[in-house]
Amino acid sequence: MDSEKIITNNKKPLGAAAYDKIYRKIISLDYKPGQRLEENQLVNQLGIGRTPIREALLKLSADMMVETQLNKGFVVSPITLQKTKAAFAALKILELGVASLAIQQDVAPYLPKMEKANQSLKNAMKKMNILHLVEFNSTFHSYFGHCSNNEYLIQGLNKVRCETNRLAYLSYGNEIDPCNTLHDHYKSVISEHNDIIAYLKKRDEMKLKETICQHIKTFQKRVIHYMAS
Repeated sequence: MDSEKIITNNKKPLGAAAYDKIYRKIISLDYKPGQRLEENQLVNQLGIGRTPIREALLKLSADMMVETQLNKGFVVSPITLQKTKAAFAALKILELGVASLAIQQDVAPYLPKMEKANQSLKNAMKKMNILHLVEFNSTFHSYFGHCSNNEYLIQGLNKVRCETNRLAYLSYGNEIDPCNTLHDHYKSVISEHNDIIAYLKKRDEMKLKETICQHIKTFQKRVIHYMAS
């Protein structure tokens, strides 16, 4: 079987496995913005049937990673300035909402997971594995979202993170700002992650929200540099 094909097991349904594979290809730009995703081609690439592929595409559509176009079917959602601005605005609102609720919750179960994700981020930085950088950063923020114990915030953040993960991969793939290299950027990211964990432990809402705003600003600045380059 081709190395691109999914090795299935009893733990993950085929639809979920297909979703993960297509999602990673979109994030890593193997499937480019605006590219048509033909079901027959995906069936051949992934080595699974049409029904799980269709299930995955519908879920990706719900997550705004793909969209349907007349006479084209499913295509990878384009990246536009308007969508980018909307994603960052939503990200800020949602993560500040998480902060407000998290200081009232028992976040102890999530803190070790956030620390582990941050350590994995450091390891990925040493290896300069861009996809792993994006994925472990997303994992950290997913656990942060769970600190709210609010399913609506968690789902909203997951959807926004789909788009910001793609923006992250785009902006991390090139050294676009000589005054702020990728290594420098991620030193700041990891430090800010440590601060988020510390302020969660202290239940310091003001400092937590200040750090989140700075954290989003750090990321947004890099994306803006990329889009302007």
